[in-house]
Amino acid sequence: MSDTLQTKLSRRRVLQAAAIGAVGIDPALRAAVWAQGSDKPEKEEVKIGFIPLTDCASVVMASVLGIDKKYGVKIVPSKEASWAGVRDKLANGDLDMAHVLYGLVYGMHLGLSGPKKDMAVLMTLNNNGQ
Repeated sequence: MSDTLQTKLSRRRVLQAAAIGAVGIDPALRAAVWAQGSDKPEKEEVKIGFIPLTDCASVVMASVLGIDKKYGVKIVPSKEASWAGVRDKLANGDLDMAHVLYGLVYGMHLGLSGPKKDMAVLMTLNNNGQ
């Protein structure tokens, strides 16, 4: 790629153009991105299940250190006894979120271990320790 073309398409220039474009967006359209024109969370309290292993630290420490409050949410950690218990509580709606094995969510979504339940992976820290 030539130097002039590379200069024209630099990351900085693309970001500057995007910022300038965002300023020109209709305020009504920008407000529609947020729920009812607000960035308030949908739920103020979320129950998160976890198995007491070292990799549950992000859930537990977010609650203990009050990091959740910074975002207007209260985390209610729920210590669970088994992965099957976490799965069942997610399926029943007793838990809003959970620290789970990598394949558990996909199995629930496909209905491999019971009734199909729509699931979403919002954050992955690792895939089975990888």
